Amino acid sequence: MARFKCSHCNLEFDESVMIADGEENNPLHFCCKGCQGVYHLLQNEGLGSFYTKLGDNALAPVSSIDHELEKFDLEGFERKYVKSTSEGDKQIHLIIEGIHCAACVWLNEKVLHKQEGIIEATINYSNNKAKVVWDPSTIKLSQIIEIIRSIGYNAYPYDPALQEERANQTKRDYYSRILMAVFGSMNIMWIAIAQYAGYFTGIEQRFKDILNVAEFILATPVLFYSGWIFFRGTYYGIKNRHVNMDLLVASGAFLAYLYSIYAMVTHTGETYFESVVMIITFVLVGKYLEVLSKKQAVDTLDTLMGSTPTEVTLVRENEKSLVSVELIEIGDMIEVKSGEKLVIDGKLIHGQGSFDESSLNGESEPVFKREGDTILSGSICLDSAIRYEATRKASDSLLSSIITLLEESITKKPKIEQLANEISGYFSTIILLIAAVTFGVWYEWLSCLEEALIVAISVIVIACPCALGLATPMSTLIGIGVSAKRGVLFKEASYLETMAKATLLALDKTGTITQGKPSVVRETLIKDFDKRLLYALVSTSLHPISKGVVNFMGKMDELSLSDIKSIEAKGLEATYFGQTLIGGNPQFLVEKGIEFAIDSPYSLFAFALNGEVVAYYELQDKIRPEALQSIANIKKLGLKIIMLTGDHEQSAKAIAQQVGIEEYHSRLLPQDKAAMIDRFHQEGHIVVMAGDGINDTIALARSDMAIAMGSGADISIEISDVILLEDSPKSLYEAFLISHRTFRGVKENLTLSIVYNIITIPLAVMGYITPLIAALSMSLSSLIVVLNSFRIKRIKF
Repeated sequence: MARFKCSHCNLEFDESVMIADGEENNPLHFCCKGCQGVYHLLQNEGLGSFYTKLGDNALAPVSSIDHELEKFDLEGFERKYVKSTSEGDKQIHLIIEGIHCAACVWLNEKVLHKQEGIIEATINYSNNKAKVVWDPSTIKLSQIIEIIRSIGYNAYPYDPALQEERANQTKRDYYSRILMAVFGSMNIMWIAIAQYAGYFTGIEQRFKDILNVAEFILATPVLFYSGWIFFRGTYYGIKNRHVNMDLLVASGAFLAYLYSIYAMVTHTGETYFESVVMIITFVLVGKYLEVLSKKQAVDTLDTLMGSTPTEVTLVRENEKSLVSVELIEIGDMIEVKSGEKLVIDGKLIHGQGSFDESSLNGESEPVFKREGDTILSGSICLDSAIRYEATRKASDSLLSSIITLLEESITKKPKIEQLANEISGYFSTIILLIAAVTFGVWYEWLSCLEEALIVAISVIVIACPCALGLATPMSTLIGIGVSAKRGVLFKEASYLETMAKATLLALDKTGTITQGKPSVVRETLIKDFDKRLLYALVSTSLHPISKGVVNFMGKMDELSLSDIKSIEAKGLEATYFGQTLIGGNPQFLVEKGIEFAIDSPYSLFAFALNGEVVAYYELQDKIRPEALQSIANIKKLGLKIIMLTGDHEQSAKAIAQQVGIEEYHSRLLPQDKAAMIDRFHQEGHIVVMAGDGINDTIALARSDMAIAMGSGADISIEISDVILLEDSPKSLYEAFLISHRTFRGVKENLTLSIVYNIITIPLAVMGYITPLIAALSMSLSSLIVVLNSFRIKRIKF
């Protein structure tokens, strides 16, 4: 049998075991999938000349060094870290190691988006966390990891429990590099002082040479060991034809280093070894402080995600066993001891006790639960041992939904961040061009290589794309963390920007401004009738008005009705052995040809039997205690508030006046509310709609941002763009306050970074800034942006 060389590694194998590839005029053969993947990756990235340089030399087949990548495709790994989307694609959250600036984020996203089969790849610069969605029939996860590694970065699955260990490892690496840099800086400054003194008072050349050599010895390890992360980033940036911040730092320091060697050897001009050391030290310390600040910013989210139990105590036939939460099925009995966190939603079966739900709704007051009560995942049992029945699987429980939302939110970038990242992607290239022009002008003007080079180095070093790249993600990450602590969950970080820009808040009345539990305040019986007919009719509806009438009537025998119809936002109709039953608001009865008119400040429910009204009920819904103050606070933020309701004019007017809303619209059907939202858009408003999530679905979908209230966690999570775990107007106000403060922080950071570059770059071009001051300024600009972002935590609610 014929033998062929592998087109990648050049090793020979029998034709029967080779993978055929390529076209008819250019056949390719590969010994394994690994060699095939690397070959096509190199060709796609324009690096096919590698095989010309390789010649007849043989390589180890990729499969022999690719064993570690195989774990990413294992079933156990996928079960733990990979999720399936509703479209059948796969999704994972990764941590990308080696990202130093916004340009690194831009490069990784661009390379991944170019790969066939990758549907989405977004990276958050503040915590280096990436969300990747791919088509498993086109590309494997191991191939995605390999692509990331091929451009100089590393990726591993995001696991909150391991984040602290990874962070400590990163800090130890920085410690050793900073220690070397600080040691070199302290010693080289003493030598520099001697040189400066000699410069002004005179110094013999032989002593000057000794001092120059000493500085060279100190500067070399600082540049190449402490500054290695910048050179590594520069290498991969050049390899992928991309200019990043690392190139600015490395080129500035290396040019100063080379010129200093030249000056030392030729005895012409002054050396700048101290500037080399200070550039590396200041920027490295700045990056380290930035890493610490970013870690502190994500601690809120990692604490919530990392503290989730992975096992629960399952009780089956009076025997207890610790099992993985993924194995719990609906109906299983779970035991929880005092101090343990619940990870699965359920119903309390045995015992009673107090539960801390502060991680869900921000309220510190414990909630007492009895047998039959619903208990939520994420709460902590405080004072007793209880047993409860699982009503959901772990993946469908509230805590899992919250964690998923938080993971999703920090990967969705606001438009302003996308713009900043685009600018950062080209920023470094522009700075290098400015530095080159500056060098040319200064050299032409003074004919002095030393002076021109130092000015150009100052321009390169002082420019700071990091501050621009950090401006938005740091603020949004901290804003999301603060809101999560308050029980306000943004589905996407971009919604912080939308909510901050909103100009109009449309509020539904029932369940939003009011408690959504109207009670009968007056019953008027016009004729005698069998109340069981009315009870049977209203029992078929889940509308709050119908529930109010049911609660007022108490428990009765239910009759079996026929032809039951529920007309949304109007009423009900049915038949019972030839009798026609109609119940609903007065307008609905008039539409059915039944005369009924009455003035009342309350909500009305009329009941007609065989075309004649026999009774009507006046109901009042209590206003939520914090509604008045919350609406007033939202107005102070500059929003116009309008109430939309299906209730009649008098009831709507009474509620609006009590909570301080000037404009309201009554007798609106669901499609009428949606039309009102469209009208607000035509008037130029950015609209946030808060409704009950049932009757207001169309209007919520039409608004720029939807907030479902008064409908329970399931509907709220499905419909809302912002989840309010504490379903109240106060939480609604806090969501607006956090978004306004966060977006203000973003604008402050962008302004700071832009103003910094506008001021410092021209000063450097004009020669007023030395490389040492440039390095210090660059580091401080990033730290100022980070520290300004932390001011968001000081919001006063």
